[in-house]
Amino acid sequence: MAFITTIPEGSAQDKVSEIYQMEKKNNGYVPNYTQAFSLNPEAYAGWKQLIGSVRSRMRMRRYELVTLATAMALDCTY
Repeated sequence: MAFITTIPEGSAQDKVSEIYQMEKKNNGYVPNYTQAFSLNPEAYAGWKQLIGSVRSRMRMRRYELVTLATAMALDCTY
């Protein structure tokens, strides 16, 4: 259950609808983190740019290991 009210997929319009469609095309579904950005699609664009910049500097395996280690350190099960 979300702690914030997000824009449901069926109600998405304009930029949010485009983002949801892109996520469905790439992942087959709209992830929760994408829905969390639905109230501020500009922040989503900035976040994607930041993640892309970080990923471009390391191999995917290292990125995934760092992500896993961070999640474990924060006790995050997501």
